[in-house]
Amino acid sequence: MAQQQCHSPATAAEVLEAVAEAIAERRGLEIRGGGSKRPLRMPVGSAALLDMSAIAGITDYDPDELVLTARAATPLLEIEAALAERQQMLAFEPFDHGPLFGAAVGRTTLGGVIAANVSGSRRLSIGAARDHILGFSAVSGRGEALKGGGAVVKNVTGFDLPKLMAGSWGTLAVLTSITMRVLPRPRAETTLVFRGLSDQAAVRLMSAALALPAAVSAAAHLPSSRATVASCATTALRLEGFGPSVDTRCRELLRTLAPMGAGEAVAAEESGAIWRSMRTLDALPREGHLLWRISVPPALGWRVGEVLASLDAHIAYDWAGGLVWAAIPETAPRDGGARADGAQAVGAGIRAIARALGGHAVLVRAPPAPRASLLPAAAQADAGGDLGLKALHQRLKAAFDPHGILNPGVDMAGEL
Repeated sequence: MAQQQCHSPATAAEVLEAVAEAIAERRGLEIRGGGSKRPLRMPVGSAALLDMSAIAGITDYDPDELVLTARAATPLLEIEAALAERQQMLAFEPFDHGPLFGAAVGRTTLGGVIAANVSGSRRLSIGAARDHILGFSAVSGRGEALKGGGAVVKNVTGFDLPKLMAGSWGTLAVLTSITMRVLPRPRAETTLVFRGLSDQAAVRLMSAALALPAAVSAAAHLPSSRATVASCATTALRLEGFGPSVDTRCRELLRTLAPMGAGEAVAAEESGAIWRSMRTLDALPREGHLLWRISVPPALGWRVGEVLASLDAHIAYDWAGGLVWAAIPETAPRDGGARADGAQAVGAGIRAIARALGGHAVLVRAPPAPRASLLPAAAQADAGGDLGLKALHQRLKAAFDPHGILNPGVDMAGEL
């Protein structure tokens, strides 16, 4: 098998050269930064590798203006360490895919986070990654240098290119530099923990909490055998802010929710551990399971767990039930075979459940054989989806990357 051609640019100008060369040769480019999400996609054999790892480092940070600019391949670990020194943070609490595939925590890069629009538990209250990007520099699939937005919080330019880049999975442009809005880290943090609730009861409690003026910043639920804090089911509500305000809101929330379940407050270190665990899904098994990410209306999240119970699924609910992570035992051997049909049937069933509830499902982790059978099935299952959205994606692709050079085979409409 021929070795994959690799470009390793060290500057934005060299990225431009690599893209121009690929256009001239009509050869696709697989874009890689930290590589933490590379296993999410099937490899594209004909594409050359554009290794962006040298395009890294924080180039500007103004704590007073709450603005940070970094090159695209800067690891989150470096960015979060710099922000922590000034008691600031990336408020959308980016989810970290790396540990799901055996990589170290924090290996994922800022460019990867924006390209995939990856958000963690605080998305519930503060918005997604796309809501915090202010500006960017990139190279389009036309071989043109692009700039969008700017390094100010109020930036109105008409067409919001930064938000367009978020969630595009590198199919429109190669990000080289990104400017982010950052926020002060909360002075105090407390998590209210309710134990022993069923999935349905937990979703009801989380919905009730979010309807109250308590400013809950995150809400998650781990069913009984999956909880990491205790052996029984654990439902967690996080409150953040100034100490006296957090204490008052905790007391009021415990009092109001008492008819639905008895809760206790855990603070500081224990609270932080709960949400760090959610950020890397420590409660779910790594080996021998397919991992699905299922998005549905929060009030209906518990129904996903109910249906998947027959598959011996391990479940974690985030975003108050709107994001369901399901680890399901593998139904196909790693070398393929007859049981691959079983994996495909399970995948079709999961997607059907998600669609019936008004949401969608994406396969996140699987061995090569089941993945090879599940991804084509996903494309076929989604063929009758939102045709208007698909047409819009096609027009965007034609405008930014008419030759299909960037991340060929990746469908924006089918990504996370």
